[in-house]
Amino acid sequence: MLKGKKILLGITGSIAAYKSANIVRLLVTNGAEVKVVMTPLSKEFIGPLSLATLSKNPILVDFFNPENGSWNSHVDLGIWADAYLIAPATANTIGKMANGIADNLLLTSYLSARCPVFVAPAMDLDMYLHPANQKNIEILKSYGNFIIEPQSGELASGLIGKGRMEEPEAILKVLIEFFEKKKTLKNKKVLITAGPTQEKIDSVRYISNYSSGKMGYAIAEECANRGAEVLLISGPVNIQTKNKNIQIINIVSADEMFDIVMQNSKSAEIMIFAAAVADYKATNKSDNKIKREQNNIAINLEANKDIAAEIGKLKSKNQISIGFALESEKEIENAQKKLEKKNFDFIVLNSIKDSGAGFNFDTNKISIINNNKEVLEFDLKTKDLVAKDIIDNLEKFIKSKS
Repeated sequence: MLKGKKILLGITGSIAAYKSANIVRLLVTNGAEVKVVMTPLSKEFIGPLSLATLSKNPILVDFFNPENGSWNSHVDLGIWADAYLIAPATANTIGKMANGIADNLLLTSYLSARCPVFVAPAMDLDMYLHPANQKNIEILKSYGNFIIEPQSGELASGLIGKGRMEEPEAILKVLIEFFEKKKTLKNKKVLITAGPTQEKIDSVRYISNYSSGKMGYAIAEECANRGAEVLLISGPVNIQTKNKNIQIINIVSADEMFDIVMQNSKSAEIMIFAAAVADYKATNKSDNKIKREQNNIAINLEANKDIAAEIGKLKSKNQISIGFALESEKEIENAQKKLEKKNFDFIVLNSIKDSGAGFNFDTNKISIINNNKEVLEFDLKTKDLVAKDIIDNLEKFIKSKS
């Protein structure tokens, strides 16, 4: 089921490293080519010879061989892999990954990886639940990494709680499901807008909103992971993606986003409008900083072009467009009106009344309204899981059209 896939397995210094041999065996049995990179400390928990025998490849630990000077290139490893699995991942390694520290071959390979990265934490329950560790895990999620949640049970310390690395069979299942899902949008061209826009007032000030871009980027990652060719048109955000199926065009203003969308809309089969585009812009912009010389000033505003509405008029019967709505009252009713006005095939509704949902959160709570007026309600979830729900609905819609 993983035939032809190239899997880079990273092993860190955890007692759970003994499970890594079984992970290698399962990957190879399922057709994958496996290379193993270990931290120096991990060799204290499992012998490289066993892993080399199972993987049929030399084990990589150091940057170079001191005897002959041969170089183990982290860049080549990052390009080679179709997926990078770090199992077990200690709190130490997770913290370094989250903060860009690269003091061993495993970490430099992570920073060079162009492929999806899967992280299977393994540690004692208090370490796992510590706010610093949880923050680092959330940072890795924001980078687009996949976290394979640890299980609860008896730990090496003798305590009982969450922190046991997931079992090898379950980890294998995650990878198989990932690559199987990847085929569902293969060769589909998807255009996605994300983040806020910034509308200039003067040389130092602008009109904007609280959008972080996390939802749009999560959707882009999910589409790319299912094989789509993604064009992500992004306003100013602090998010990175290394997915080679995602091309990013950075913009600042709504006018710039409008122009780029229009230039690329004809070639897109699916268009997802997740950006929080400013409704208005200043008519009297200043190239210089406006000095504070009086207590009151007037800024005249004019409406920006409605990108999604314009696409709604122009899209062909073979194109799909998906919108977002953020409402504070009459949520379903207002979202339904927006769906019809902008000719969406379905719309994703966020309510700012829900705790933990909306701008800047790592979680979201949505409803999906289809163009047949069907309303689907979802629980509060992390935005990567919300993205899966949205794209699952997209795939159902595609099937209903065929």
